[in-house]
Amino acid sequence: MTKEEILESYSENIMPTYTKVPLVFVKGKGSKLWDIHSKAYLDFFPGWGVGNLGHCHPKVMQAVRDQVDKLIFIPNNYYQIPQAKLAREMVYWTYPAKVFFCNSGAEANEGAIKLSRKFGRGRFEIITFDNAFHGRTLATLTATGQKKYQEGFEPLVEGFKTVKFNDILAVKAAITDKTVAIMLELVQGEGGINVADKSFVQELRSICDEKNMLLIVDEVQTGIGRTGKLFCYQHYGIIPDIMTLAKALGGGLPIGMMVVKKEIADTLQPGTHASTFGGGLVISRAALAVLVAIQKEKLLVNATKMGEYLFVKLNELKDKFSVIKEVRGKGLMIGVELNIPGKAIVEKCVEKGLLINCTHDTVLRLMPALNITKKDIDKAVNLLDEVLKEI
Repeated sequence: MTKEEILESYSENIMPTYTKVPLVFVKGKGSKLWDIHSKAYLDFFPGWGVGNLGHCHPKVMQAVRDQVDKLIFIPNNYYQIPQAKLAREMVYWTYPAKVFFCNSGAEANEGAIKLSRKFGRGRFEIITFDNAFHGRTLATLTATGQKKYQEGFEPLVEGFKTVKFNDILAVKAAITDKTVAIMLELVQGEGGINVADKSFVQELRSICDEKNMLLIVDEVQTGIGRTGKLFCYQHYGIIPDIMTLAKALGGGLPIGMMVVKKEIADTLQPGTHASTFGGGLVISRAALAVLVAIQKEKLLVNATKMGEYLFVKLNELKDKFSVIKEVRGKGLMIGVELNIPGKAIVEKCVEKGLLINCTHDTVLRLMPALNITKKDIDKAVNLLDEVLKEI
């Protein structure tokens, strides 16, 4: 198919649920993508954090090929080896827990909401935060503290209270005898790369302990090394009751996971929750390869070093261009807040072969792969510099 035929097929046959960039990619390796006309692009926003290893990492590709040759699917009422290994690895790298496998971040967050209600025995209210993003299903949409995503889908699911981020007094004021959990992202991705204060998170942990409430940490974007540690909660000196994962865990294939403290993990029993394709053979092999690659290639160290380097280079741009208000984030999850809309800047970057994102209208979002190099960072920053001069 030609590019024109592909765009026409999308227009005629696919529901318009995404704002499309008119690019057709056919090949990827590391932090580079090639379009249908063989033009190369430097990818500094690989799939909302899906591509923490970049595109087509050899360890992931080999694991998938090996499993596809043996067996693709068996239902979850049977046992299988890759899922057992992945669960054991995840518990090893986190805390005493059990895991639930599903297919996406929204599905993992739905599971956390259901488990919380079951745990609550009549308590059902969950406190969430302004500018959060937890998914597109009705319950996770209600938990998402952004009205623009909720409009037109009323009535929303009852039982959620949204309060100001990093405001412990607002949290305390929202708690009632019906409150069962607090749910948050430690770095709000879609909300504009807003970072939770360490003291705030630790106070949330204390409140939950005191009131027998659950602390749910949504690590769909921050998990699997994005912030320089394998999981973002490890920066905060706390352990969540429930952690939700997705995106980067699958190395490019769809996966979701709920990691639940062992003492409450049996709250959900047979018949109360399930996911047909959750933790399938192929995806579990891919996820295991992701964890191996991160450890063997020392990508957490690289993410920390390259994150620091990228912060320095972006702050140099801030000193140079008054249009930049602030550079913030953690590790390789970085937001560049502007005092103008960012859409035109993103479009100009695409023209020059640099893929980035704009969220919250004025925040440029950069989330390069954990194995990014100084050379590629320099190239990306130089391209952004050129664009800002033109704008």
